[in-house]
Amino acid sequence: MKGDELLSTFKQASSEQRDYSRRLKIGIIGTGWIAEAHVESYKRMPDVDIVAISDLVPGKAEKFARRYEIESARAYPDHKSMLANEKLDAVSVCTYNTAHCQCTIDALEAGVNVLLEKPMSVTLDEAGKMIQAEKKSGKILSIGFQPRMDANMQMIKKIVDSGALGTIYYIQTGGGRRRGIPNSTFIEKRTAGVGALGDIGCYSLDMVLNAIGYPKPLTITGYTSNFFGTNTEYQSPDDAGRFNVDDFAAAFIRLEGGIILDFRIAWAMHLDTPGDTIIMGTKGSLRIPSTECWNGTVGGPMKIYHDIAGEQVETVIPVIEMEGPGLFDRKIRSFLDAILFGLPAPVPSSQIYINQAIIDGIVKSAELGREIEVEIPEI
Repeated sequence: MKGDELLSTFKQASSEQRDYSRRLKIGIIGTGWIAEAHVESYKRMPDVDIVAISDLVPGKAEKFARRYEIESARAYPDHKSMLANEKLDAVSVCTYNTAHCQCTIDALEAGVNVLLEKPMSVTLDEAGKMIQAEKKSGKILSIGFQPRMDANMQMIKKIVDSGALGTIYYIQTGGGRRRGIPNSTFIEKRTAGVGALGDIGCYSLDMVLNAIGYPKPLTITGYTSNFFGTNTEYQSPDDAGRFNVDDFAAAFIRLEGGIILDFRIAWAMHLDTPGDTIIMGTKGSLRIPSTECWNGTVGGPMKIYHDIAGEQVETVIPVIEMEGPGLFDRKIRSFLDAILFGLPAPVPSSQIYINQAIIDGIVKSAELGREIEVEIPEI
C-alpha cells in the first residue's frame, strides 16, 4: 500500500475531516531491530520526514541510514546531541530497556513528543519519573503496545464493557513460546533489566487489564526462573554464560474490585502453551485461545460460556480479519494523529504505569520469596 493510500485509510476512519498537510519531523533514538519496524512504518507515512538518528555505537546510525535509504537523516553519536541540534516534532525511543527512562525524559524536557517502545521501563520508579516529565512538558508520551490496535483485542474490551460477563472475579492470562529466547541486549540485566516478563509479559497483562479498566494491584506473589536461558542445551555457551534475566515468570495478583489475576509467561518451556486466557464473571466467562508465539492478536475464535433460558450455551466470537494497514502502522499513525490534532496518547502512560507496577511487584516478590503489598505513588 502506497503512502497516500495508507493515509486515506485513516482519513476515512476519522469522524471528521482532518488536515494532513503539515509535515512532522521525526528522530529515532537507538537503531536496534525494533527501530527497523519504526522506520519502515514512518516511511509509509506521507506526512513524515525522518530527519535524525542516534546510536551510541560508533558508525551504527550512519549504517542504519544507508540500509533504509534515509541518508538525508543526520546521524548522531547519542540522543542528547541529537535533541540539542534538531527541532523535532517527535522521537521513537527504540533503545534497550534500561535506557528508556533517561532518553524519554530528555526528549520530553526538550519539548519533543515520545513514542516509547515496550516495556515502559524496568522499575516503577523509572515509570513515575517519565510521567512527571510528561506532565511538566505538556507533550505526548505513548507506549508502543500495537496489540491495542487489533480489532480482536478491542472486541475483548467490548465484551467486558457490555456486561455480558457480569462482575469479573477471576482472570487467567499469559502466553509464551516452547523455544523462543531472543539474544543481544534482551538477556542481560544491565541492558534489559527484565526478561520474558517485560518483553512479552507486558502485552499479556495489557490485554486483560485494558479490558477491565486497569484496576490497581493490591498484593502480588511472584516467581521467576531462568532454567533454559542459562543452560547450554538451549543456549550457546556465550549466551548462557551472560544470561541473567528471567525466561519464565508467574504471579498471583489481587486487584482492586476483588479480582484475582493468575499470570504466567515464558520465553522457553517444555509445553506448547501455559494456557488460554480466561476471564470469568458472574454471568459468563470468556475464553481467548492462546497463540504459539505472541503476535498481537488472538489464537482463534473466542468463546463466551453463559446461560440462556436456563440452558448452558456457548457463543463463538469469530476472529475478525482486519483489512488495510497492519498493527504497527496503526500504532505509528495513531501517535502521529495525536500530535497533529491534539488527541490523547493512544496508549496512555497512566495505564501502563499500572502495568509496570505489576511487573515491578513480580520481580520484588520473586526476590523476597513472599507476597508483597503494592504501593503505587500518585503523580
